[in-house]
Amino acid sequence: MSEDTPGRPAVPIPALVDPERLRSLAETRLGAAPDEAFDRFARLVSDLLDVPVALVSLVTAERQFFPGAAGLPEPWAGRRETPLSHSFCQHVVDVEVPMVLPDARLYPRVRRNLAIEDLGVVAYAGMPLTDLDGRVLGSLCAIDSKPRAWTAEQLRTLADLAAACSSELRLRIAVQSAEQARRRAEEAHDRLAMLAGMSETLGGTLDVATAIDRLGQAMVPLLADWCLITLVDPAGRPRTVAGTHRDPERKSDVARFAEVLATGLGPDSVIRSVLRSGRPVMRGAASLDDVARGTTSPELVPLAALLGFGSHLSVPITAAGDRIIGTVTLVNGPVRRGFDESDLRTLRDLGRRAGQAVGNSRLYSEQRHVAEVLQQSMLPSLPEVPGVELAARYLPAADRVEVGGDWYDAFVQPDGDLVAAIGDVAGHDIEAAATMGQLRNLVRGDAYGRDDPVDELMTHLDRAIQGLPVPTVASAVLARVRPAAPGLRLSWCNAGHPPPLLIPAEGPVQVLDGTRGALLGLARTPRRTRRELTLAAGDTLLLHTDGLIERRDRPIDEGQAELIEQLAGTAPLPLAALCDRLLAAAPRREDDIALLALRAR
Repeated sequence: MSEDTPGRPAVPIPALVDPERLRSLAETRLGAAPDEAFDRFARLVSDLLDVPVALVSLVTAERQFFPGAAGLPEPWAGRRETPLSHSFCQHVVDVEVPMVLPDARLYPRVRRNLAIEDLGVVAYAGMPLTDLDGRVLGSLCAIDSKPRAWTAEQLRTLADLAAACSSELRLRIAVQSAEQARRRAEEAHDRLAMLAGMSETLGGTLDVATAIDRLGQAMVPLLADWCLITLVDPAGRPRTVAGTHRDPERKSDVARFAEVLATGLGPDSVIRSVLRSGRPVMRGAASLDDVARGTTSPELVPLAALLGFGSHLSVPITAAGDRIIGTVTLVNGPVRRGFDESDLRTLRDLGRRAGQAVGNSRLYSEQRHVAEVLQQSMLPSLPEVPGVELAARYLPAADRVEVGGDWYDAFVQPDGDLVAAIGDVAGHDIEAAATMGQLRNLVRGDAYGRDDPVDELMTHLDRAIQGLPVPTVASAVLARVRPAAPGLRLSWCNAGHPPPLLIPAEGPVQVLDGTRGALLGLARTPRRTRRELTLAAGDTLLLHTDGLIERRDRPIDEGQAELIEQLAGTAPLPLAALCDRLLAAAPRREDDIALLALRAR
């Protein structure tokens, strides 16, 4: 990108007009209007970095707009947008890395940008805001009207907030994608509401394998003696072939036929012809020569003879936009009548319905994957800390695909102390996950670089939640660990969360109950207290959310007692193995589970 010139850039930035990037921007459903979540991020940047102006700036091909803003002067504060002639953030989109300018007037790229004169932008620090695929949508930026030497700590704080802000953007995109998928599924359901039997059969599951199995069971023996359902990958290669036969004794034969067919289709096969042309193929009278011509495997001909091969009918499975995603093939044995136009009409209808069912199932699977990736993207990497072994796990509830509000965190202070936290935001939806991300980063922003006792840090967190405000009720445990030869000194504060557990190197498991304390986010700030103890070498501290011990059919105290029994004798286990054992012992997952374990070495 060359130097800005007054009024417009000298050279267009290709990234600004990238269709996929613009699609992601559109899917955020944000515009030049205040959004409380992003205004919160801007206020955090302004407060934590002590800058007069902070912006969440998203950049289109023609403008930048600010769903989050703090300190922006008029008339820009009212407009919440500027043309690109006033945009520094477009360059963050261009370079895809942070842009840090102590004095913008000295940098050829931006020194003639109109934002310097009209908005008073002199010092600028902008961190990229990205979607799930890494495309830069804009910038979380801090702005000063005078030259400024940005410190490493300020840039680290800004980067952390940008990561949380990116997570919020990704959640918005995921919500929009999920809503679109849901609308498409509902429209398909409405169109098929008049249809009975098969419509209910296929619409009762969002699992592709289950839908295929149900389709096969419904067609055989009602429409044919046996059937094959073939699904292809984007390149048109068979990815899934499933078979169903009316005779249970032929189950293994038809399964073998389907297995060989997946890799044994010849260029002249009926299935390939249907996949290429999208037109049905019907043979009212057929012979095994049809099988021989269509396969590269000699094994299929004798298998077809065993299954019965007298006539066949194949139609495409079509998804949205008439995209062919597979075929349905019906086969009758020699003693059953051959297929006719009535069968063709019926099977064409079934091919369309199967395409809608499979398409919805794939959309569901994609959204489930997005949710899982989002959740994992919001969980931190554990630091390496001398004298401390760390392990953590997160497991979503078994019967949900949403992202949840459970979280954990661990980070090292400048003085070498370790801060560990675990918490649970009320709710099990996108909003809970978004709030979780904000709360986790509030903890980091509040605690990092401060040696205050943990009860005072928790009190600061109470005030931040109320003052910003962050509309949530949450539980949390905040702990500080520091070296204290020959072990570790632990202090912790509990805000309404399940108590930590101590697994001594020798001796019984202990519940570190103490004062559990009130939840975070209550109307009145409670008085927080802390507890302290020393961890000897080999001692393990376990922090967990209530999903590990809570069940609908029993009191939570019984769940905690069961957990203590499970932990007996686990002190010699490596931490990772300990966490895995706890998750494996919780097969009925009614809630998300988060674990954070630390051991004194």
